[in-house]
Amino acid sequence: MRITRSGAVTLNEHTGAQVRRLCAVLGLAEQADEVGAVLADIIGPAGTRALDEPPLWRSDVADDHTPVEYSVAFEEDGTHTLRLLVESVARKPGPTANLAAALSCLDRLAQRYPLALDRFDAVRGLFLPDEPRGVFSLWFSIVVTRSRVAVKIYLNPEVHGQAAAPGLVAAGLDRLGLTAAWPDLSSHAPRPTSTLDRFSFFAIDLDDTPRSRVKVYQSHFRAGLRELTHLGAACPLTDADVLADFDATIGGRESYDGRPLVTSYIYLAGQREPSGFSVYLPVRDYVPDDAVALARTKTLLCAHGFDAAVLDRAIAAVTDRPLESGVGLIAHVSLRMGRPRPGVTVYLSAEAYAVAAPGGVAAGAA
Repeated sequence: MRITRSGAVTLNEHTGAQVRRLCAVLGLAEQADEVGAVLADIIGPAGTRALDEPPLWRSDVADDHTPVEYSVAFEEDGTHTLRLLVESVARKPGPTANLAAALSCLDRLAQRYPLALDRFDAVRGLFLPDEPRGVFSLWFSIVVTRSRVAVKIYLNPEVHGQAAAPGLVAAGLDRLGLTAAWPDLSSHAPRPTSTLDRFSFFAIDLDDTPRSRVKVYQSHFRAGLRELTHLGAACPLTDADVLADFDATIGGRESYDGRPLVTSYIYLAGQREPSGFSVYLPVRDYVPDDAVALARTKTLLCAHGFDAAVLDRAIAAVTDRPLESGVGLIAHVSLRMGRPRPGVTVYLSAEAYAVAAPGGVAAGAA
């Protein structure tokens, strides 16, 4: 359902206010102005449009096509990390124009922050063709902690089509010095002859530290705990019992037949086996409303020793609507196991344009 707003509130005003409030409740208030400015710069011309107009671009970042999604990472040391997934939208948007806008934005981010672009340069010829296909080419993740603001990029393995994605991931790992990772990764495919498991993101941290990651994401359609357990076995630090408890608490389905489960492997320099394994469960497809999603998520947080009240405050920073009135505010919940940052992450929708009615939302792209 569309949201009726009083006054001509722009996308930048709506998301900027949410970011400032999120930073305040997560102990990141000193970074609020900086993060708001970076967010507006990445979004581009779409940010200056009033929200009573349709989205300038049907972004796949969020169900209502808002080109930004928030996430709150609960860390083992008791701190919290705010992350923003953002798509650049050109003035006259389209796959090629949006890619050009994103590359221009990357140049500006490199002037603002000491980005390490060597790994991006190594794979850009693979993932950024002149005529990209798929729902996106390049998305940004802005990662905010008390000590710094970092940048991560997401590339689309299906930018040349679905059939080319495995070869593209293998080539990308090879160019990044992770040649040995591909045979191990492919050997843990849960359904080797099926097209139900698809590569969805190839992500790179743009900082030059020993903790800088390459992440390979896969979407798993009509999968369940059996497939997750098989995938998790690729990472020596995966705890199968913890994984099963996560599945039972957040989803509790034998098979997830709506939006797919998503997993990711984390690779650090020179590794064959992944150092970390994460599962992202699209909880919004498997609950009647956000009140139920919140209850399940708080149960998970408490089981892992996290302060669930922080999530209450984060949700209040994003919206004041009754949680029973819609579904999709809590979009995904993820469990992170292994190194370098185990914990739980909760993904929150900006809901700039619409709120999905209770009872479930239509399945979309992975």
